[in-house]
Amino acid sequence: MTATESRAQGATEAQRVRLVLADPADRPRRSGPVSASLTYGWRALLKIKHVPEQLFDVTVFPIMMTVMFTFIFGGALAGSVGEYVQWVIPGVFVQTLLMITMYTGLTLNRDISKGVFDRFRSLPTWRPAQLVGALLGDQVRYSLAGVIILVVGFLLGFRPEGGLAGVAAAFVLLLVFSFSLSWIWTVVSLWVRSEQAAMGVSMFILMPLTFASNIFVDPGTMPGWLRAGVDVNPVSVVVSTVRELMGGELALGSVLVVLVYCGVLVAIFGPVSMLIYNRKS
Repeated sequence: MTATESRAQGATEAQRVRLVLADPADRPRRSGPVSASLTYGWRALLKIKHVPEQLFDVTVFPIMMTVMFTFIFGGALAGSVGEYVQWVIPGVFVQTLLMITMYTGLTLNRDISKGVFDRFRSLPTWRPAQLVGALLGDQVRYSLAGVIILVVGFLLGFRPEGGLAGVAAAFVLLLVFSFSLSWIWTVVSLWVRSEQAAMGVSMFILMPLTFASNIFVDPGTMPGWLRAGVDVNPVSVVVSTVRELMGGELALGSVLVVLVYCGVLVAIFGPVSMLIYNRKS
């Protein structure tokens, strides 16, 4: 091909590109917030497919937590494992899922440190979709962990009086709260510079939230000053609501309080996450 023919072909291709850009009908439609979030959520699931070791924390960890706390504390706190399991399974159910939410922030921090999110921010998509999608993808991990805990609980003798409907309602409510709580770890992952630092800060927040609560023991046995803090602890409110739903009680007031907590968490930490994310270089 001669130089003249090459220039002519290049000019023809350039004209075709200009025609496509000039005609809005030929342009692909820009993705909306929902479709963009679902796409990034699917990416999170594909990461699990290619690195299945990520499921270790949602498979082995729930079994270990459920069996260990039931048999270690059962005889001392309730007199027998059979009696204690009715109290502790809803609590461990909440604790395990909340502990797993921490890994959402660690995964985000790892992606950010590798420069993946720098590429995402250059794409013409709804900016929060990159964070929302990551949190939505992790809902599958939370669901898997929750199912494992309930199966182990049933094997240990847990029998919820609320039946399947009560368990399902408690499960959905806990997933909503877990999604809302994950925004805290999003802020942490964007704020700190390393995965180890993100884990340290997350554990510093999670440990008092989960252990200074009503997960393992009745707050009535605690000192007055400690009980006052335990009663207003969001984790205690969630655990009490889960116990009520699984126990067959109509806990509309408690559910409303949990949803208010969820709204406050998202309203505070969602905008803060985006502020840090947009300014992060």
